[in-house]
Amino acid sequence: MPTEREFEQLRLRMVETQIVARGVRDPRVLEAMRQVRRHEFVDGSLARSAYADQPLSIGHGQTISQPYIVAWMSELLALEPGHEVLEVGTGCGYQSAVLAKLCRHVFSIELVPELSRQAAINLQRAGVENVTLRVGDAHAGWPDGGEFERILVAAAAISVPQALTRHLAPGGRMVLPVGTRGVQQMTLVTKDRHGRLETQELGPVAFVPLVPSTP
Repeated sequence: MPTEREFEQLRLRMVETQIVARGVRDPRVLEAMRQVRRHEFVDGSLARSAYADQPLSIGHGQTISQPYIVAWMSELLALEPGHEVLEVGTGCGYQSAVLAKLCRHVFSIELVPELSRQAAINLQRAGVENVTLRVGDAHAGWPDGGEFERILVAAAAISVPQALTRHLAPGGRMVLPVGTRGVQQMTLVTKDRHGRLETQELGPVAFVPLVPSTP
């Protein structure tokens, strides 16, 4: 197992070769990616691969996205320190931890209870306190309702979920993959001050599907 110093060197190299090299420039996002210890969010058997340019399995048919995708989606949100973010698909909590470095609070919903429980453990170990976790079906939206300045969806929807557009505050931004398993586009949805939505496709991606809970 690499030492913490070796993990840090891998993490810094990851940021330069995988993220900066692909065009991510937001200094706050880059610093968050340097700080969050990705190897603490995967199974110990995968720790050596934590900083590789690839997604990794976290069980239950889900994955932790490759580092570049995490950074790119975070940059697309254009986060400010006072923002509250709704995250759909907590997974192992890694994206949650990165977002938590960039905003006031993250509200994250996960369909699989076991993943949500593990994310809570991971976030506590990482010292992240400004994340609220819930188990539930994101197709129904956040259980307590409300509006969010930013929304990030970490699984592919067939189309932009209406429940999530209702949660998006005027002036807000939502980033999500849209499409089928074979054809997906990273999509930016913005809502103007009058509530009108605009959608922009930004490039092909590959995510696990956003599935509803079964009765």
